[in-house]
Amino acid sequence: MANAPKTTSPAKQESGNSGSLFASLAIIICFIVGFIVWKYVMGAPSNFQEGNPENQPLQGNYLGMVYHAGAVVPVLIGLFLMVWVFSIERFIVINKASGTGNVGNFVRKVQVLINGGNIDTAIAECDKQKGSVANVIKAGLLKYKDVSANTGLDAEKSAVAIQKEIEETTALEMPMLEKNLNVIATLVSIGTLTGLLGTVTGMIKAFSALATGGAPDSAKLANGISEALINTATGIATSTFAIVMYNILTAKIDKLTYSIDEAGFSIVQTYAANHK
Repeated sequence: MANAPKTTSPAKQESGNSGSLFASLAIIICFIVGFIVWKYVMGAPSNFQEGNPENQPLQGNYLGMVYHAGAVVPVLIGLFLMVWVFSIERFIVINKASGTGNVGNFVRKVQVLINGGNIDTAIAECDKQKGSVANVIKAGLLKYKDVSANTGLDAEKSAVAIQKEIEETTALEMPMLEKNLNVIATLVSIGTLTGLLGTVTGMIKAFSALATGGAPDSAKLANGISEALINTATGIATSTFAIVMYNILTAKIDKLTYSIDEAGFSIVQTYAANHK
């Protein structure tokens, strides 16, 4: 009789749906907050001469200068906020996946218990550690006990079954860690391109001021150059922060993956050594 195909558990489906909902709401809220900050904080009348946002900003007032950088600014603020929001969210998820204690110490302790044949104690340690790493290792240990209890199974096939169980559990756990990392990766490019768009619009305004008949409009020229530079700086800052956070988060995930591989290898090798 053929095995029924595996289906995603309701808990995993619910987690995936909630993650997608969070991402959608976070993007919308960040853009709304970006517009509010630009319009009502940077564009507050107190930042401008005669209390009119259409006038020049007060001397040394950077909020007013950024406000005059144009409509690209709230988009850039929204993108910058998105990098923060998704980075913090990933940090929380990855730290939760690591469990309650240090992952390295946990893996070393489990390896010692496995090598000593204390499988039940190792499973108990997984229950105390919790998290994705512990879940994967526990699945491998439970499979170890299952195949060990069935003396009629071939040792080589049993070792393969343990390895497959670890790989399947890893395949269920790891996508949750990598979820929303693609958003941060996308922001690396979008931040730069949006800043470049603001730069181009600012330079268009600057050159249009030079193209007027007679003496150039110095205020319009200054506003155009200011808009270009502010948008460039904000776009570069967004992309830089996104690159740094993406690399930090992927390094954390790689560390967890290595810990899983290390513990899984120990489980399989111990079984193979004890069932020759």
